[in-house]
Amino acid sequence: MNPNTWLLFLAAVTLLSLTPGPNGLIAITHGARYGAGAACFTIAGGVSGFVLLMGLSMIGLGGLLMASSSGFLILKVLGAGYLIYLGIKQWRSAPLQLSVTYTDQSVPSIRSLFLQGFYVAIANPKVILFFLAFLPQFLDASLWLPGQFVVMALTFGIVEFLVELALAIGARKIMHWFKGHRGAMLFNKLTGGLFVAAGAVLAVSQR
Repeated sequence: MNPNTWLLFLAAVTLLSLTPGPNGLIAITHGARYGAGAACFTIAGGVSGFVLLMGLSMIGLGGLLMASSSGFLILKVLGAGYLIYLGIKQWRSAPLQLSVTYTDQSVPSIRSLFLQGFYVAIANPKVILFFLAFLPQFLDASLWLPGQFVVMALTFGIVEFLVELALAIGARKIMHWFKGHRGAMLFNKLTGGLFVAAGAVLAVSQR
């Protein structure tokens, strides 16, 4: 994978990981309830689920590229449009409302924590559609696809784990920040605007 392309991909997945979602919320919740150590297993489950869905998306992309280069280009354009759609949706979405009661409670088993994160990640099939839209923007058809897929999966998995771990560690402070309506709305508009900008740049660059 080209180093410059990888840096762009790294920036993009960092933005993606920072965008509020179910797995980020469960990382915050478990970090607040059980501590960051226990939340690591929840996060590992979520990352495993994401990598699985990413792999399924990659298999589909590889097949499409082998079947039709023009079809792959169309998918890239549609993907850019989907990123813009997600940005508008994020911009207009209501602020996140989190509610966690800080009580002393027994920590679930490692297996239970892992499966909770895993199930949350795979519960939304739209994640596959997102990866189908997202990944083609960084693929080079002239290079070995499996190698690019491995680099992407490892990069995404590591970034996602580190971001969610940071959320779990700073859970209590983050919870108070999200409770502020203006702060939550600002975060929605910032991340939404960045997605729209990314999709617009990708759409223009592919003309």
